Amino acid sequence: MRASLTVAKLTHVYRSGQVRPECEGDRMETPVFEEIDPASDCDCPGCRHGRRAPSPAPARPAARRALVVAVGTATACAAGVAAALPAAAHAPARPGDPADETPAPAPVHDTPQGERAPLHGPAGAPASPETGAPLPETTRAQIIERAKRWVAAKVPYSMTSYWSDGYRQDCSGYVSMAWGLPANEWTGSLGTFSDRITKDELQPGDILLFHNEADPEKGSHVVIFGGWTDTARTQYTAYEQTPPHTRQQTTPYAYWNNSSRYLPYRYKGVVTGTAGGAPAATGAGYPGRAAFRPGVRGDHVTRLGEQLVKKGFGGFYPAGPGPRWGEADRRAVEAFQRAQGWRGGAADGFPGPETWRRLFA
Repeated sequence: MRASLTVAKLTHVYRSGQVRPECEGDRMETPVFEEIDPASDCDCPGCRHGRRAPSPAPARPAARRALVVAVGTATACAAGVAAALPAAAHAPARPGDPADETPAPAPVHDTPQGERAPLHGPAGAPASPETGAPLPETTRAQIIERAKRWVAAKVPYSMTSYWSDGYRQDCSGYVSMAWGLPANEWTGSLGTFSDRITKDELQPGDILLFHNEADPEKGSHVVIFGGWTDTARTQYTAYEQTPPHTRQQTTPYAYWNNSSRYLPYRYKGVVTGTAGGAPAATGAGYPGRAAFRPGVRGDHVTRLGEQLVKKGFGGFYPAGPGPRWGEADRRAVEAFQRAQGWRGGAADGFPGPETWRRLFA
């Protein structure tokens, strides 16, 4: 069909309002409509017929414009969807998406005495103690001596700071320092370096430990036992690291609060005598049992009493030890003997050769 006849035929169909179920435009993959204004001097039959025909009703162009708009809108929507696809590929994954397999960061566990950590050098860099090394040996006198150093220095309490000796400035770091441990332990690990003992077995250098397993962040604490201060054993000398700084004071047994939850422990590395395997010092020779009878006087009685005070058993002397053997001396010796684990006649309060050797070790 020639172009001029096609235009004439379509114009006739359009003017008469006929609607065919199919037309050439329907067979196109994408309908395209283009307005072509014929030249005013065109002399073809279609143009002449169009100039004679009346103008179409207003609704017809509106319908045609609506169709053009609809086609344009559909095309724009399709383009919008295609443009959105790359963006969707880069959209962040939601926590519930199956592809989201990145594990959440592990929570940092915090405690009031800090976590287990290595010693720190003078510059604050962690040191690396040898693994598998035997437990360091120490004597009770050395434990108390180290504990007193921090008391004298009034080391400030801190869960994150380290003193010049490399130990953390909190309660468990204080015990780690006094025991000479190779790392900073905490209340949850100190028990692995010690053995449970009874109240009657407590000696200077042992500890009273409260580890709140249900909630370590609240209430956990540990103190160093320094010796009984009364004959009834209701009070003792406590060395502890607590705000604002290290302190030494008389404390009710087992502690000011949560008393029933403080348990006595003894360091596994504590030895009798000088640490490192050197022979124990015995002082002057044992004077014999007869030297410790009621009313007996002598320098040996004073020496015995002074040594008992050094070992933490001075609470039995209301005015300090003297040269005359008395009941205060006997009770102090008995407490020392019981601290060795002795019972019955072995803990009668009168010093024998073994009591003397251990006392001056």
